[in-house]
Amino acid sequence: MPDTKKSEEITRFLVNVPLFCSLPVRHLKKFADRFHENHYKAGETIVKQGSPGIGLYIVYKGHAKVTRHTDEGGDVELDMLQPGSFFGEISLLDGSERSASVTAIDDVTCLALRKYDFLDEINEEPEIAIEMLKEMGRRFRRIVSRI
Repeated sequence: MPDTKKSEEITRFLVNVPLFCSLPVRHLKKFADRFHENHYKAGETIVKQGSPGIGLYIVYKGHAKVTRHTDEGGDVELDMLQPGSFFGEISLLDGSERSASVTAIDDVTCLALRKYDFLDEINEEPEIAIEMLKEMGRRFRRIVSRI
């Protein structure tokens, strides 16, 4: 049985997360019950480039950085993440390897949504996928515009 107080807290948080903010509250509540909290210490790797992508993460507390290891042997910092930032959304769709690493800058709590939990929800309510794909498209356009 889900923790009702925690579920309500996560629902209120999701209202401000770009990937979820356009969804009706009833969908946010259902997702809130499916998220798992993961805790990471400063300097700890949250996801590693090249590892299997099994789901989406949202930074709930703390800060993290996104880096990509280059063919030349160096690391390039791609982004800084704060509460409400999300990563791994593409793995919800294709399950491919992680395209970058994410490391905790300070102590971080992430909300994690596994691919099969996401698929269960969109199988029940396909319009969820359409709203989320719109945000993924907007995010992709923002990234491409920086190149």
